[in-house]
Amino acid sequence: MSDLSPTEAASLAARAGLTLPTERHADVAATAGHIHSVIGVLRELDFGDTAPYRRGDHDAAV
Repeated sequence: MSDLSPTEAASLAARAGLTLPTERHADVAATAGHIHSVIGVLRELDFGDTAPYRRGDHDAAV
């Protein structure tokens, strides 16, 4: 996925029922791009030997 343009971000927000002021379009597009890049990195991580998290499995002191 390529970076969203401010216009595309506004269009997607409107489609989700959110009205963005014009001055926020670029900020929302940049934030969406950052989130997308973080998710891309997480998808590349190998969690093969990591046990699934279950509530109560962690040390309360952490």
